[in-house]
Amino acid sequence: MRIALLQVEPGSRDVAGNLRRLADACGAGVDLVVTPEMFLTGYDIGAAAVHALAEPADGPSAAAVAGIARRTGTAVLYGYPERSGRAVFDAVQLVGPDGTRLAGYRKTHLFGDLDRSVFEAGDDPPPVVELHGWGLGLLICYDVEFPETVRGLALAGADAVLVPTANMLPYDAVPEVLVPARAHENQVYVAYANFVGREGSLDYGGLSRVAGPTGAVPARAGRGAEVLVAELDRAALADSRRDTPYLADRRPELYRGLADGP
Repeated sequence: MRIALLQVEPGSRDVAGNLRRLADACGAGVDLVVTPEMFLTGYDIGAAAVHALAEPADGPSAAAVAGIARRTGTAVLYGYPERSGRAVFDAVQLVGPDGTRLAGYRKTHLFGDLDRSVFEAGDDPPPVVELHGWGLGLLICYDVEFPETVRGLALAGADAVLVPTANMLPYDAVPEVLVPARAHENQVYVAYANFVGREGSLDYGGLSRVAGPTGAVPARAGRGAEVLVAELDRAALADSRRDTPYLADRRPELYRGLADGP
C-alpha cells in the first residue's frame, strides 16, 4: 500500500484552504493520505477558535473530505476538532476511497495544559480498520508515547499504526526514538505525520516518518514542508514477524499487573 504523509505548516483557522491542500495531496497517486493532528483548523489556535470551528463527525467538513476521497479514489485520515453535544474532542476520521467513513477516534491521552484546557479526553479504545487488505490502527500524537496503545492495536490485528501529530520542539525523541521502537517491538509499520513551522506559542518539529517492523525508517522528512511518500511492504512485514516473533513469544500472565497500577 502506498501512503503519503502531509507535512505542512498549519493553516490556522482556514478550513476551506486546508480542504484545498488535502485535495491537492490526494492527487499524488497514493492509496492513503495522512494529515497532521487537527489539520482542518490548526492545533494551537486557542480554545475559543477551536470550539467555534468544531464540527460533528458527520458535519460539512466530513462531507467535503468524503467528496475529495471519492473524486480522487484516495483514502484519507485527517485530524479535526469534533463536537459532540457541548464537548469538543481532538479527533481523526478515516475515510475510504469511495467516500465511506471507515472509523473515527478521539485522542485518549491529553498532553499538558494546552490539550486539557481545550478538549475532553476520548474514552473509547483506538480502532483497527481494514483497508486494502491492511489492518490499520489509529492513534493521535501523545497516544503513541504510551507503549500499551500500540501493543493493544498490534494484538487487535493492526499491521500499521497511523499517528497524526502536532509534535513541537524540543521533543524530537518521539519521532527519532519512540516511533521506530513502537514499530519494532510490535512488528508493525508506524506512520507519523507532523506539522512544520510556527503556530501560536509552538514551533513544530517536522520529522514525519514511516518506521518499519525491523525498526528501520524507510521514509523520513526533514524540517520543511513536503509530502512524504512511502510503500508499506506486505512481504517485508511477514518476514520481520517470522524472524522477530515478539507477539508470539510474550508471556502476558507475567505482565497483568501493568494495567492495575496507580
